[in-house]
Amino acid sequence: MPRAISARRPKTKPKLGQHFLTSDDVAARTVGALGDVSESTVLEIGPGRGILTSLLARRTPRLIAVELDRVLAAQLRLKFGMARNVEILEADVLAIDFDSLFGPRPGLGRPGIEFKPQPVRVVGNLPYYITSDILLRLFEFSKYFESIVIMVQREVADRIAAEPGGSEYGILSATAQLYARVEKLFIVPPGAFSPPPKVHSAVLRLTIDPQQEKLGVAGDGFIDFLRLSFGQKRKTLWNNLRGKYEEAGLKRALAQANVKPTARAETLDLAESAAVYRALRNPHEGS
Repeated sequence: MPRAISARRPKTKPKLGQHFLTSDDVAARTVGALGDVSESTVLEIGPGRGILTSLLARRTPRLIAVELDRVLAAQLRLKFGMARNVEILEADVLAIDFDSLFGPRPGLGRPGIEFKPQPVRVVGNLPYYITSDILLRLFEFSKYFESIVIMVQREVADRIAAEPGGSEYGILSATAQLYARVEKLFIVPPGAFSPPPKVHSAVLRLTIDPQQEKLGVAGDGFIDFLRLSFGQKRKTLWNNLRGKYEEAGLKRALAQANVKPTARAETLDLAESAAVYRALRNPHEGS
């Protein structure tokens, strides 16, 4: 997936699979999608050589840029070493403990007063093959985040933003929409990168708005249920679920939720999936 870089062409050849953003216009539009960050902490994922970082460093009081590549991280530290509001973390974003990064610090705060984290805004270019893993990690710590602006491969963006009923609607769509309101902002052509990738990219904005309480599915179990429901997309919901649930209970739950056994998971919206899950979890309660 495309990575961020300054407008200047790198002197060394990028590593295999790296495509660096060189469009100042795309960079400005991406950062602009975060809104006013003058009083916000921003977490940047995959800053590369820092085209987004440079813009953000002038706008936010605290910028945390997480870069996995050791060479790029070292270059970023040199470039932003004098900027006191910029922190460069050489790390895998999937391994970061966001409680330690954004949660209450030992010795701070007052006993008896609930800690309320300052909402963090996230921006980044996500590799398509771990987009789902990164989003799930961010959603796991969604209490710390206000919005997420990401650049991903266009086909991945289509899946994240897909509506129920279409073939592109799947576990990634359902999970993202369970945690956030998804907006597809704009398409980024290959020419915005160096070297140009073979695919278009797209920028999405996810405004954190968890639906679990509203749907009555608070807790970790509903995500596992969605994974099971979408386990094999060509199979019906019945066939995907009957390996875990006994048939009589499954039949009763589907009827209670007013969902046909022949339905596929992609045809159900979150409310319908939640109704089936609640009926399976609490068979004696109404849907």
